[in-house]
Amino acid sequence: MSSLDLVLRGGRVVDPGQGIDAVLDVGIADGRIAALAPRLEAPQIHDVSGRIVTPGLIDLHTHVYWGGTSLGVDPLTLARRGCTTLVDTGSAGAGNFDGFRRHVIDTCPVRIVAYLNISFAGIYAFSKTIMVGESGDQRLLAPIDTLAVAEANRDVLAGLKVRVGHHASGTAGLVPLEIARQTAERLDMRMMVHIDHPPPTLEQVLALMRPGDVLTHCFRPFPNSPVTRDGGVLPAVSAARERGIIFDIGHGMGSFSFDVARTMLANGFAPDTISSDVHALCIEGPAFDLTTTMSKFLCLGMPVGEVIRRTTVNAAQAIERPELGTLAPGTIADISILSLEAGAFDYIDSTGAILQGAERLTAAGIVTGGRLWETCQEARQAG
Repeated sequence: MSSLDLVLRGGRVVDPGQGIDAVLDVGIADGRIAALAPRLEAPQIHDVSGRIVTPGLIDLHTHVYWGGTSLGVDPLTLARRGCTTLVDTGSAGAGNFDGFRRHVIDTCPVRIVAYLNISFAGIYAFSKTIMVGESGDQRLLAPIDTLAVAEANRDVLAGLKVRVGHHASGTAGLVPLEIARQTAERLDMRMMVHIDHPPPTLEQVLALMRPGDVLTHCFRPFPNSPVTRDGGVLPAVSAARERGIIFDIGHGMGSFSFDVARTMLANGFAPDTISSDVHALCIEGPAFDLTTTMSKFLCLGMPVGEVIRRTTVNAAQAIERPELGTLAPGTIADISILSLEAGAFDYIDSTGAILQGAERLTAAGIVTGGRLWETCQEARQAG
């Protein structure tokens, strides 16, 4: 096929959405996937033998309003670590989303999709010394402003974000979630819902969520953990899955437990999506990045194809971007190139527990819109 621009040669192509796990060449033309075949030719050939080639990884929970919020990290750092789509989850609200879009979203060489915070100011006071939950001040809940900003930015939005719990909303209880739901219904958009310590309870939060809404921090430790005292799954959690609620990991600083994960997996309850919730306070641990979070699930016994499913096609479905998360011919040529290493690796969760694992996924490169980036410096120069 002589019309190809670039061929990734000889990698193990893992595309769960198409049921593919085989050594193949990937051919790219005009920024789109053109062919998957045993042997392809192009003017530019990049040898990826020994690597895993996947649809571009989608981190469903990040904070990348770098320079505009105290918790934001440089999106190019996460691109270097293997992601082609970053979903920012509520860093900005109606009051500062225009700056986020102009200075970060529109200038970044990798795709950024956002959940708009129902709080006017977004997550505005998040650091090692200052921690003010934006949903705790009900004066900042901004349904009218959110409607206007969301309508003007539908092309880059996945929905609305609301954070509830003792740390995020203080004594406001369910009020922020109720307002977010009303606003999301008016917009016909989905929500991502953060939960931390009660109040409110996990059961109360799930009762207000709708099919397609995302519960992040779904394997969090006690309190508001999804597991029962006797090692089962909370009935409200099982019922929510049956109703179509999406369960996302959202590792972060304090929201993922190995013990909870083991219990949930033993009960046949795997997460729908795996995400890092990487931000300024956890990028140096315990979350680090998406590939590290993926590696933890590998070491908990999830097959590599299922881990990749939850960071590609499942994540694309969660944000209603069917053109992403697949290597089907004709789709956008966003690709992640990964190394799977064997060895002895220590992993840490949000409680400080250590998991000794024998596998590790790391990023070896990405392709965005058909162009190969082997280093973050190349991506920075393109931006």
